Amino acid sequence: MYDVIFSQLKKQLGQLAKWLDTAETYAKEQGFDPDELLALKLAPDQFALVRQVQAAGDTAKLAAARLTGKEAPAHADTETTLAGLRTRVQSVISFLDGFSARDFAEADTRVVTQPRWEGKVMSGADYFIEHAVPNFYFHLTHTYALLRHRGVPLGKRDYLGALTMRTP
Repeated sequence: MYDVIFSQLKKQLGQLAKWLDTAETYAKEQGFDPDELLALKLAPDQFALVRQVQAAGDTAKLAAARLTGKEAPAHADTETTLAGLRTRVQSVISFLDGFSARDFAEADTRVVTQPRWEGKVMSGADYFIEHAVPNFYFHLTHTYALLRHRGVPLGKRDYLGALTMRTP
């Protein structure tokens, strides 16, 4: 779980931080306040960009915490700037950097719950595959789509990041 998935979540959070850098540069080049981007929405009933970024980071950090029994850092959800969002993303990456594969040794069989599940539980393996990973990518992809929709010049390579290709 750790070697395969959490390393990828960390990588994608790093890409997200780069998207925010690109968005800031784009906004300045286009002559508008970069922090206006935080209010972007795809639909009236969906989270704005600021909450999409927060939710992506929260999903990653809470998954690590719930699967290892460790405490996740608290974030107040008060970011009002792209710089604040970048700081938050980096905070989550730093938290994830503190884990090793050993921390996840019992993760598959750990019992996971959260308040909104109204007393229901999942195994760690089911929680991770059925909830945490899809939820992370849902919010990550919405962030990407919001920025693209506003014209920020991001492409698939920006989404994927560096790949481990090599000459055979």
